[in-house]
Amino acid sequence: MDDDLFQSVYETILRRDTRYDGIYYVGIRSTGIFCRPSCRSRIPKPENVQVYSSIEEARWAGFRPCKRCRPDSPSLEGPDAEIARAVTDLIENRYPGNLTLGEMAAAINISPYHLQRVFKRTTGTTPAKQLLHTRMEAAKRFLVQNEQAIAEIAVEVGFRSVSHFSVVFQKTVGCTPNEYRGKIR
Repeated sequence: MDDDLFQSVYETILRRDTRYDGIYYVGIRSTGIFCRPSCRSRIPKPENVQVYSSIEEARWAGFRPCKRCRPDSPSLEGPDAEIARAVTDLIENRYPGNLTLGEMAAAINISPYHLQRVFKRTTGTTPAKQLLHTRMEAAKRFLVQNEQAIAEIAVEVGFRSVSHFSVVFQKTVGCTPNEYRGKIR
């Protein structure tokens, strides 16, 4: 590999650029592992980097897959995106209940701290904000689609009290639930 091409590949490693995941793999001589270019492990020294075009090529050269970025898993997005998707799916399916960070983390078998960090880095928001957003979107749908009482909708989207629901709704949407229902109809 010529120096200019190596330098551009190494820059993608420095940026942890996910666009090149699955296109090439990075073997690290000092550790004997190979990673995705976006791996969040410690950045290797340039002299320890070897670039491979396939998983088989990296394995044939004697490298084993990284346990952090799992380059041999079928997803091109990587484990962080898989965690974020699992949390988003969990929120979509269980938003009406009392869903805590600890419960989300236990459901996908990772620590709450790691879940919070990975979700924020991957999506740009926290699990709590995503949960609130999901609840507010559901509340807006219910307000438009049927004649349920506000109190019933509040409970149905995961709030224990109508007053708390109304305050949160007004803060996030910009109007009360009654005003929202009146504007849409």
